[in-house]
Amino acid sequence: MKQPVKEKWVKQQVVKLLKEKGVYYFFPVAGGYTSIGVPDIVACINGLFVAIECKAGKNRPTELQYRNLEKIRDNGGLAMLVNENDIESLANRLDTL
Repeated sequence: MKQPVKEKWVKQQVVKLLKEKGVYYFFPVAGGYTSIGVPDIVACINGLFVAIECKAGKNRPTELQYRNLEKIRDNGGLAMLVNENDIESLANRLDTL
């Protein structure tokens, strides 16, 4: 029986792509001064603010995570939801930035 993919694996694949492209990125750390619902990975690609929320399997973002992704888009940033089926699409998208 095939093991289900974990979110950690998805994040590792995203980071691998970002590193290959030489992209500046970081993982926001939740804490006393951080807002909740912030995307998993924040990056800057050719001057564009990029936020990536990673999920695995049938997991979906919370309503707050969806709202934050929408706010980023509304303010001219690129906000993406990525799961294990989207890694190739993400690589193609990064090539266009």
